Amino acid sequence: MNKETTEKLNAYCEKIETALKAFTADKPELQGILLEAMEYSLMAGGKRLRPVLMLEFCRMCGGDPEKYTDIACTIEMIHTFSLIHDDLPCMDNDDFRRGKPSCHKAFPENIALLAGDALNTLPFEVISDNALNGVIDARTALMLISVLSKAVGSNGMIGGQVIDLMSENREISIDTLNTLQEHKTGALIEAACVMGVILSGRLEYIGQAAAYASALGRAFQIVDDILDVVSTFEELGKPIGSDSEQNKTTYVSVFGLDRSHVEAELLTRQALDILDEFEDNSFLKELTLQLLSRRS
Repeated sequence: MNKETTEKLNAYCEKIETALKAFTADKPELQGILLEAMEYSLMAGGKRLRPVLMLEFCRMCGGDPEKYTDIACTIEMIHTFSLIHDDLPCMDNDDFRRGKPSCHKAFPENIALLAGDALNTLPFEVISDNALNGVIDARTALMLISVLSKAVGSNGMIGGQVIDLMSENREISIDTLNTLQEHKTGALIEAACVMGVILSGRLEYIGQAAAYASALGRAFQIVDDILDVVSTFEELGKPIGSDSEQNKTTYVSVFGLDRSHVEAELLTRQALDILDEFEDNSFLKELTLQLLSRRS
């Protein structure tokens, strides 16, 4: 990425990090360990892609992203909750996340489970409070809650996780794999983009934002599958080869590495073409290209 894009991304991430930290700053004595576990996973690093997408779509559509950092954090809370639960022994049973012990390794397993639960409910409190405090109106809050809750539930991320679990140790079709990833990975990315449009008030752009997110989400997952094969623990911050060990069907196992690279490039190009429908899109175009070549 060029210097201007890097500086803008860093500015977004710094604001998001500060806001996220504030949500767990108050740690009551009796339930303080829960807030510590929530903070541990929230502040463990990460690209902050989803909140950045929300704020940038808001800005591209004429909204003021400076007003909505707390709301952008809601999508990161949901994402973090999913990672905590994904790592649990009953799920993917991963001991490391982003180069650190997983939440259930740093804290008792039951506390990690509850930290994920708390991060799954806090976003709706944040959105509601922003409406009560006059930052957004009630209709906007309802739209945001509707989009986010659908992206999380049985027809969204959690539904995708169920398909993933049910698909272990058996071959699945490319159509099923696409459905799995559209739900598990793509749903939150789409929610982030659409929520940004809603915050701007330019609802006529929802379709384009969703189409961009669909292409980006699939490209993102294909790159994830590639990295699980070719990357290292130091780069990813978690064990590599876990998909193969768990006998999961991935884009690499279906397409092979070479075609997977091609598919990711084609989907990235689709996403970039959709961005041409938005003004002042240079930052998001640069970020979209960078995600294709990422190493973690």
